[in-house]
Amino acid sequence: MELLRYAAAAPFSDKGELMKKKILLLVSHVLVAAVAALTGVLCCWSAMRADQTKLEELWAIVDERFIGEADPDLVANAMVEALGDQWSHYMTAEQYSAYRDTMSNSYVGVGMTVQARSDGQGLDVLAVTAGGGAEEAGILAGDQIVAVDGSSIVDMDVNDATARVRGEEGTTVELTVVRQEQTLTFRVERRRIETIVASAQMLEGGVALITIENFDDRCAQETIACIQQMLDQGAKALIFDVRGNPGGYKRELVELLDYLLPEGPLFRTEDYQGNVTVDESDADHLDIPMAVLMDLQSYSAAEFFAAALDEYDAAITVGEKTYGKGYLQNTFQLSDGSAVTLSVGKYFTPNGVSLAGVGLEPDVPVEVDDATAAAIAAGTLDPMEDPQVLAALEALGYGVAG
Repeated sequence: MELLRYAAAAPFSDKGELMKKKILLLVSHVLVAAVAALTGVLCCWSAMRADQTKLEELWAIVDERFIGEADPDLVANAMVEALGDQWSHYMTAEQYSAYRDTMSNSYVGVGMTVQARSDGQGLDVLAVTAGGGAEEAGILAGDQIVAVDGSSIVDMDVNDATARVRGEEGTTVELTVVRQEQTLTFRVERRRIETIVASAQMLEGGVALITIENFDDRCAQETIACIQQMLDQGAKALIFDVRGNPGGYKRELVELLDYLLPEGPLFRTEDYQGNVTVDESDADHLDIPMAVLMDLQSYSAAEFFAAALDEYDAAITVGEKTYGKGYLQNTFQLSDGSAVTLSVGKYFTPNGVSLAGVGLEPDVPVEVDDATAAAIAAGTLDPMEDPQVLAALEALGYGVAG
């Protein structure tokens, strides 16, 4: 195109007329050839891809003709990100495998919690999981891991070090630890370990505190078991802690709410086609004073758990406003083992209220400072020193005298 403009604009003398004609002829041939070649490629490609969608056709062109390396995972991730939905995301096959472990509340590992040492000298063992390979082998909290399979992990990045410890179920790993100036070596089996979903403890005055970590697999089963255990011990009231709870499966939420609440709607779902489903509770329910602790890190099922109890006047909500997630997602596995989690509907409280973008306001607002919030999240704060627990006890009529 630049050549055409230049040829048309260039001044020519009579003596240069022949040269002008040669140039114009050359330009004409070049343009015809270029247009013919371009049109031929497009028509041919279009005919070859007539049965494909635009995105399939585009990827076929990129895959075959792009001069660089096109990573399908990166392209797929960019496609999902382009939807502009913070809840929809793409996962590689490896990420999806880890995601399934998370949702099943289990993982394959040696059964210990570690952190990098500040001096770079390996990993500190913070806790050992009951029933795990580390416990059986004899590793103790406080041990310092300095080598994995005979190779030093001193001054190694924590992610690289823990990656060496991980492996397939049923295999073993050799861990070298320092314990009170002694160097010991343990052969540890990697096993599938189930994480605790719900736990309970009795507070002063006969009030049970039940902490729900998430609403993934076994949530309802473990939470109901905790409730029954506390009732058997004489609990007079219940406090549910869903602070920092990321949510989980609807089926777990509905099963737990059905156990707690009387007959009526529990949860409303509207899918991508506008179809509305209402999950109902039967008449059996738990008749006992209850409270729910929540905060900004209470998402999804955790919010709707608190909201349902609140709308039935079955519990007092205490703490901070929840996040406000009101869309449901389905996860679709792709043929290569990767997967996409996609928002496919909306959900609502029993009364038909959406929490999307607004969250649930507590009946009893209690804010905590950053240090207290961090201690709550880490599980290191004594419940009787937790301002939100104390406020819940007060709201239930079991306040502790100062």
